[in-house]
Amino acid sequence: MLKFLNISFIDVLDILLVALLIFEIIRLFRKTSAMGIFVVILLMYVAWIVVRALDMKLLSFLLGQILGVGVVALLIIFQPEIRRFLLDLGSRLTIKGGSSSFLSRLFKHTNEAAAITPKVLDELTAACSKMSETRTGALIVLRHNHMLESFIETGDEIHSLINRRLIENIFYKNTPLHDGAMIITKDTIIAARCTLPISENPNIPPQYGMRHKAALGITEVSDASAIVVSEETGEISFAEAGRMRTMGSITELRLAIENSYKQ
Repeated sequence: MLKFLNISFIDVLDILLVALLIFEIIRLFRKTSAMGIFVVILLMYVAWIVVRALDMKLLSFLLGQILGVGVVALLIIFQPEIRRFLLDLGSRLTIKGGSSSFLSRLFKHTNEAAAITPKVLDELTAACSKMSETRTGALIVLRHNHMLESFIETGDEIHSLINRRLIENIFYKNTPLHDGAMIITKDTIIAARCTLPISENPNIPPQYGMRHKAALGITEVSDASAIVVSEETGEISFAEAGRMRTMGSITELRLAIENSYKQ
């Protein structure tokens, strides 16, 4: 009768791993509109376990069919969140472990964004300062370790050295490349007119426009950071790890960029 109390080490490990998995899923979904869907699915699964324990055959069968058929639908619904989770997991295993980690050596991972030169910082911040003065809208993504190939492919590849006049010219309102994001790495402008994912965070301040939401979106699905120059106010913002800060000065922006490369 009390057989179920015979708990082995494997049982404890199993419970801890499931709890860790649920915690990670909640952490992943809590700032998105998918959180409500996840809660409903979790409640349906708990209900299915209860009706099975009570031997309610018909209800158990119906809930089992819904949960079984719904797996494919869930993969489609949660595709962005699953992709974000896998990117985050890959980042932890290969990037955060440093160059000495086993997986980093195995896949020959190199940190291409280990540093940014003072000259590049001067050119980048000078361009942002000028665009802020003229209220030229801009969205610049700073690539770190994630390759961002899927986003680069949506735009026009440039592969040019970073230059303040080139940046200003690209984001000038009447140019073909001004709409969308610019992606840069080290001393190179990789591409412009790139399409970025829009953040689904329901707590985004209402004054933030599509550029700000796209900047938050790319920092939620990768380790990139982003600079936004508001077309309406000329205000400069810096996004990192799903959070955005308003820059009070160009010096503050410079420090934010430098710190993002040190992490």
